[in-house]
Amino acid sequence: MMTEASSSNGSVPRLATKRTSSPHGRPEGQLSLTDLRNLVKAGRIRTVLLALPDLQGRLKGKWYDARHFLRNVAHDGAEFCAYLLATDVDMNPVPGFALASWETGYQDLAVSPALSTLRTLPWMEGTAVVLGDAVHHDGTPIEVAPRQILQGQLTRLARHGLHVKAGLETEFVLYQGTYAEVAGAGNQGLRPLTTENLDYALDHPPGAHRFFRRLQRALAGAGLPLEAIKTEGAPGQVEVTFPYGGALAACDGHLLFKHAVRVLGAGAGLAPTFMASPETGIQSGLHLHVSLWRGGISQFNEPGDGGLSRIARQAVAGLVDALPELAPLYAPNINSYKRFVSGTCAPTTMTWGYDNRTCAVRVVGHGERLHLEIRVPGADANPYLALSAALAAIDHGVEQQLALGAATTGNAHDADGVEVPSTLQEALHAFRNSALAEGALGAEVVAHYAHLAQLEIEHHHGLVTDAERQRWLARA
Repeated sequence: MMTEASSSNGSVPRLATKRTSSPHGRPEGQLSLTDLRNLVKAGRIRTVLLALPDLQGRLKGKWYDARHFLRNVAHDGAEFCAYLLATDVDMNPVPGFALASWETGYQDLAVSPALSTLRTLPWMEGTAVVLGDAVHHDGTPIEVAPRQILQGQLTRLARHGLHVKAGLETEFVLYQGTYAEVAGAGNQGLRPLTTENLDYALDHPPGAHRFFRRLQRALAGAGLPLEAIKTEGAPGQVEVTFPYGGALAACDGHLLFKHAVRVLGAGAGLAPTFMASPETGIQSGLHLHVSLWRGGISQFNEPGDGGLSRIARQAVAGLVDALPELAPLYAPNINSYKRFVSGTCAPTTMTWGYDNRTCAVRVVGHGERLHLEIRVPGADANPYLALSAALAAIDHGVEQQLALGAATTGNAHDADGVEVPSTLQEALHAFRNSALAEGALGAEVVAHYAHLAQLEIEHHHGLVTDAERQRWLARA
């Protein structure tokens, strides 16, 4: 049976990760502006990418000549068309967004480089990258920008004196052939890189072995060392886990990881996909490993008995209560909901349990390593938005001091309780009408992402699929 991943970011989060450091004391691959100037002067860096995370969790931006970037962009920023944060997945300029439309003239927004994210990009020769924050021309943040939404949720938890540590674990499937070749075949007859269940295998075929090695080296060279790679239960399916650390840095790194997978995949004649369910019976998740800290001390374990602390119980209660109303942030398209299937490790009910992979929230680890694994987001989720939804739910539990019900034992697919939304239409209705979502995110953000979900629904409405023809062509 092809099911979603069953591992758990190593089960125990690493609280500190030793990395190879460069002479300036930063992890290898990470750069200061002085480092960049020296590399440019030496001819080792010729191009700098200024990248803005878009609504779908992709990097969009411009290639800059490195010397021009240092002279004109590093401190003064740049301008991009605002439609980068007001478009569907096909990059169509669509009506209905307040931020940018034909009515606004599709004006520019300002992009301020987050210089702490500057690093080399080993999978692109002579290239460095820096992420940018979208701001209005007066310097105020654009509230609907994914990076800003996450920073807002971190600020909300900070009012309780809490900060977040997170580690991301994601799955994807590797198909043979480039994206162009796969599209040329009508996205039919997909050929996975591996042809059988290689879950936890250590004897990978040569093509898979080469790709894993290249990915591992490239990410380490960018200062993004991964924790582990493993093959999964579905043919061609891979799981990658990253070390535990800062929440914003985890999401920044995840977008660069996906960029590396696509670039290296193209070079190897492969088509990676982060679809939640690329084929019937295959599910790929983006599991969020999260804990709350105060003054360098974990707030999740109860001293003495090792159980869940009061704050941890409130956090879990908040997740179980609020996540159903926030689904468009972690399950953003029609395909996302085809992952939530009984008999797999993807959750179908909003339950929690100890080391139970059928639950939406899995409690794992011991002592200071006790943490929550939030299993509802799919691999197709924008990590900033998925983590924002989780943190908004956690804040809801802490703020309201919610009581936690009993842990689910056994198969959570059979458990009573609120179900995970079954369609994007159902999820959108709950999101649009959620006072909780509006209170946590703001009316502007809710309206923006509700419209994005509506666009996805309208795109599929009236679209005839291969599955419909297969079922009805000769029977209707």
